[in-house]
Amino acid sequence: NTLKEVNDLQINASEKMRDGFNPTSPADLHEVMIAVEEANIAFQFTMQIRNRLVDAYNELMRMQV
Repeated sequence: NTLKEVNDLQINASEKMRDGFNPTSPADLHEVMIAVEEANIAFQFTMQIRNRLVDAYNELMRMQV
């Protein structure tokens, strides 16, 4: 569910960027930047969680039973 939300933020940012270059009705620059930064922060947060989970898994695999 969280990954879907991160993907939706990235899609939204992509659409805002595309709209920003539309000459007939350009999007406001601050809206584009906010959408891009939201997507970036969400992605970075997701990657940090993934890295922590991989590190925890590797630590468990190194433990001797």
